[in-house]
Amino acid sequence: MPVNFQWKEGNEAELLINGNQYFPSVFAAIRAARREILIETFIIFHDEVGKELKDALLQAAARQVRIEVTVDGYGTADLDSDYIAELEAAGVNLHIYDPQPRRLGMRTNLFRRLHRKIVVVDGEVAYISGINFGWDHLPDKYAMGKQDYGVRVRGPIVEDIRQAARTLLIEHQAVKELPESLASCPPVGQSKMRLTLRDNDQHPTDIEDQYIDAIRSTKSRLIIANAYFFPGYRLWHELRSAARRGVEVILILQGRPDMPWARMFSSSLYSYLLKDGIQIFEYKEHPLHAKIAIADHDWSTVGSSNLDPLSLSLNLEANLIIRDAGLNQQIHDHLMALIDSSCRMVTPEAADRGRWWRAPLMLVSFHFLRHFPLSAGWLPGHTSRLEPLTAKPRKKQRTPN
Repeated sequence: MPVNFQWKEGNEAELLINGNQYFPSVFAAIRAARREILIETFIIFHDEVGKELKDALLQAAARQVRIEVTVDGYGTADLDSDYIAELEAAGVNLHIYDPQPRRLGMRTNLFRRLHRKIVVVDGEVAYISGINFGWDHLPDKYAMGKQDYGVRVRGPIVEDIRQAARTLLIEHQAVKELPESLASCPPVGQSKMRLTLRDNDQHPTDIEDQYIDAIRSTKSRLIIANAYFFPGYRLWHELRSAARRGVEVILILQGRPDMPWARMFSSSLYSYLLKDGIQIFEYKEHPLHAKIAIADHDWSTVGSSNLDPLSLSLNLEANLIIRDAGLNQQIHDHLMALIDSSCRMVTPEAADRGRWWRAPLMLVSFHFLRHFPLSAGWLPGHTSRLEPLTAKPRKKQRTPN
């Protein structure tokens, strides 16, 4: 995917917190669509959220809106045939990234996933987030609903987001044609933005590089809220260096994890980070699914990329880098309120508990996971593809004699 996006001026961004803000905004945009809807997501569940997505898409399809929906072969492996068939019958084009057969009932495509969460409507409004289409992004309704973030953007940056979605479809020959440009996106605000993708071709470190550049240039404050935090050496080193030179470095990580192994890996780093003055807070109210950060007073990033080996070395990811003092302050105020209301500060004493077994685990895991992506690239499944997502034929029921 040879796309390398540059900074775009004249945009506006609206922060969307959790599914209760994100879903109504996305569904309203879909219902207002006139010409085209492009969606990329890791997961669609056939639940209350998935049903509302389907209904909005069916309404748009009835208006002859072109719709391309791309899902991941691992994350959306269990979407039922009735759901797919209803969208197919309405003319919605469905694609699945890197599908693999099950072995002994288990999903086998464990590595390198389409993890991007992108929605583009009419080439005029776009969304970038870490939010999948499912009930588990509604923490206001469910105890295990995830805390997460997205942004709704307008302006010239929408052209780049649409181009990224278009390129995925064209390069994988999932569609024969898709217009190069759909709409003119004149300046609408003061935000400067850059779309940053990571892939396994020409941009394997782009998102990590953006984080590192921001950390190196940070002078006063850095706050990172990230669900799966086990970064490589470069990023880890820059975080510690920033704290040593007097930057207030705050990490908000999982305290009520949806996957216990994620906290185990993250917590193995705590002692080393705390020694350099980095503050660590564990979010306790809900599972944390955030991929959001701010640096100083105008830099922000929101998107799909965690700071772990899967996101930084294997998955297809999409983050927006945003220069906007107002958005930066909004994120800062929200995250600080989250710390005050729902987080527990990690102390050196707590971090040292069990260190006798965590230290060897960290050492082995850190070096294994640093080299694992390279060896995973040798696997045949590493060659990506898009295939049509179609409803499976129903099995014929045997009639009694």
